Amino acid sequence: MKKFLCVLLASAAAATFAGGTNFHNISHAQSGLAEGCKSACLMDARSGEVVFECNAKEHLPIASVCKVMTLTLCFDAVAEGRLGLDDTVTVSEHAAGMGGSQVFLQGGSSYSVSQLIKSIIVCSANDSCVALSETISGSEENFVAAMNDKAEKLGCRDTLFANCTGLPKSPQYSCARDVAVMFANLIRHEEYFDYSKIWLEDFEHPDDRVTTMTNTNKLLRSYPACDGGKTGFTNEAGFCLAATADKDNLRLVSVVLGGGTSDERLEGAVNLFNYGFANYTNKIVLDGTVNLSDELPVSKGKKESIKIRPERNSYVFCAKNDHPEITFNVVTERAVAPLDKGEEVGKIEVYRDGILCDCVPLVCAESAPAANYLDNLRKIADNWPL
Repeated sequence: MKKFLCVLLASAAAATFAGGTNFHNISHAQSGLAEGCKSACLMDARSGEVVFECNAKEHLPIASVCKVMTLTLCFDAVAEGRLGLDDTVTVSEHAAGMGGSQVFLQGGSSYSVSQLIKSIIVCSANDSCVALSETISGSEENFVAAMNDKAEKLGCRDTLFANCTGLPKSPQYSCARDVAVMFANLIRHEEYFDYSKIWLEDFEHPDDRVTTMTNTNKLLRSYPACDGGKTGFTNEAGFCLAATADKDNLRLVSVVLGGGTSDERLEGAVNLFNYGFANYTNKIVLDGTVNLSDELPVSKGKKESIKIRPERNSYVFCAKNDHPEITFNVVTERAVAPLDKGEEVGKIEVYRDGILCDCVPLVCAESAPAANYLDNLRKIADNWPL
């Protein structure tokens, strides 16, 4: 293992630094980034590192931003095979009667899961939220219990949901830090981005009606790096927004709660993003396209060793002027042929300043066929003493 470790450190020399970062040391000059909002949080989506927060654990109403968790449970159900995007949902009269923002579903009619999810992401449709909650959990009450259970599993202990829409109901609350955690978890579902970038689209009903949906996240038009978000507003909650933006391999999540106006909400989110992209970066420490210099020994194969590589890139989040110490620990399994290209044969643990920050599968960069009878005879002959 020491041999592999030395190879990795040599090949990643450009990513080996010295130093450290205190991500929560926010100066007073920066505290006005979300001026006009009651609470704010800026987080690296990949690592979960918080780089700016203001009153981030204060319990506040979040209005429709609670749909971040509604959508999470929908995508979880799809990922687990309990729900298909092409499945149809028959809308109850209760769901069709939801007030507030809606897509005007017709009770008793059927819509695809994909249609309903799209309407939640694009135009914050309350009726679609309830229709999906009843389909997934049998009732909105059961679904809300699952929302709170998921929040607990994510470590969001300053959050309590009372419904799946965010319509005023007591008691329910969250905080900027928890919303950032929940939104970062939601966008790990890549399908989310199939819908989140839609600006304007017609929603077609079975009775040939059409409802035009306009995205409530105005950052899609005003901030080029932004490709997703969830707005919320009630008189009690004020103007709220959870948004994400991606630039130069860095994906950030910004949350602002309790804005006095829509403009203050948007300005706060933009200020957070600009601060994050100006001061932080994701430094690549492992390249998934590059083979390790040393090969992995293989038993019972035509070859005695094969080339191996990380399955994917590994990044370390840090301030642009910071130099964290990056070290690796390589763990390999006993390799026995046959092995397929891409087959996992171990892992590479990535440590930042001595703390485990990533674990990357180690895979075969080539196949290793099993040795046959003639191969074994040839090996015996090659090793026969003269």
